[in-house]
Amino acid sequence: SAAVPSPMTRATSPMAASSASPLETELKFQVPPAHSAALRRAVATASARSVRLQAMYADTVDQRLAAAGLALRLRKEGRLWVQTLKGRGDGLMRRLEHEVRLPPQRGEPMLDPQLHAGSAAGEMLAQVLADGAELHTLYRTDIRRLQRRVRHGGALIEIAYDHGRIVAGSHVVAVNEIEFELVSGPAAALPALAARWVARYGLWWDVRTKSERGFRLALGRDHVPAVKALAAELAADAGPGAAWATVLHAALVQALPNAAEIAAGTDAPEHLHQLRVALRRLRSALRWFAAWSGDAAAAQMLELEWREPFRRLGAARDTDVLTHSLQPALAAAGAPPFTWPAAAAAAGAGPGEVVRSAEFTALLLRTLALSMRPAAADAGSDRPALEAAAADVLHRAWRRVRRDATGFAEASVDEQHRTRKRLKRFRYGLEFLLPLLARKPARRLHATVCRALDALGELNDLHT
Repeated sequence: SAAVPSPMTRATSPMAASSASPLETELKFQVPPAHSAALRRAVATASARSVRLQAMYADTVDQRLAAAGLALRLRKEGRLWVQTLKGRGDGLMRRLEHEVRLPPQRGEPMLDPQLHAGSAAGEMLAQVLADGAELHTLYRTDIRRLQRRVRHGGALIEIAYDHGRIVAGSHVVAVNEIEFELVSGPAAALPALAARWVARYGLWWDVRTKSERGFRLALGRDHVPAVKALAAELAADAGPGAAWATVLHAALVQALPNAAEIAAGTDAPEHLHQLRVALRRLRSALRWFAAWSGDAAAAQMLELEWREPFRRLGAARDTDVLTHSLQPALAAAGAPPFTWPAAAAAAGAGPGEVVRSAEFTALLLRTLALSMRPAAADAGSDRPALEAAAADVLHRAWRRVRRDATGFAEASVDEQHRTRKRLKRFRYGLEFLLPLLARKPARRLHATVCRALDALGELNDLHT
């Protein structure tokens, strides 16, 4: 479970004041326009306050800050000016943040990167600007924020509803989103509270920050490349519970950016493909490592509930394969033009509707919550315990794959497809556990499994 930052405190100084917390822990969601009015009423209780936030975001001419995952802004909060530097966090809830409140003054102050010296994000900024590269305004935001604080699950959480716009030259994009930020208390309370608002107002989880959206607007980019899987980094002393949290986190880090792109309207086939890869990795982890979770029944139930959205996204993926792979190949071979049979086309809701649904977002939040409860499973556990547990699940899965392989030639199409799915789960489980295995033989096995899956994938496409 991630460490929880302490409540935000501000030092006092005749010149400036800095936030003492190096991290912000928050979840952000897009608000469907149809629910905006009702959501605004829910936030606007007697204790709520409204403030206008006008900000400018800066970068170098060659966009070094964006490339380094940094966002530097100067924001007017009512009558006060605040300079904030944010950096990459864990990809889900936490981001590096260093904030400096400036003394009262007239006009817009100048950006001063030195104000962040000594902070973790500030050290990164200093390296990026080491050659003296100049900063210039890339885009601006004008937001009306309605916010209040609530207590939930032993935590103090700030709810902020933002409505306004991002402006880059003549280009404008609307902002209509809500954030849940942890002020103090257990981080697990954050997804629990957010889940209630998701169910009530149809929110969808968006990991794209305002700075990322503004940067794209300034550069005329509709979307970014799809996010592929990265290796799970297991701590040297990790036990099964910590490994459980790590593998679920790794799957979510791949799933969430791709889901956000699809929800925002991107129809690039690769984003859908990588989202399905991420969900397949997630379902494999839920099935393989349920016993490590501290709540095996909850993990198994969650895996079952992920099947339906995965199936719905699979119908659209099949259409992509037919349209972008098989049909061009047939045309190149001289086949006449034709329309695919209706049964081969995706039916029902499109990918965007699926990932924007409250049901899909609720499953993501439940997955996050489950990844934050590994402590009970790790009581008294250490690296040897993890290695023994990993060997057990690998051996059991490998026996099933070997059994399927021996009868593959005589198997039905459905049975062959089942073998492919089992081998995929084996591949993802193997990838999660690679840090625990002898490097060379594990890499050889992984390469062989991938070659087999390529062949089985082609066979399945032809069957489809």
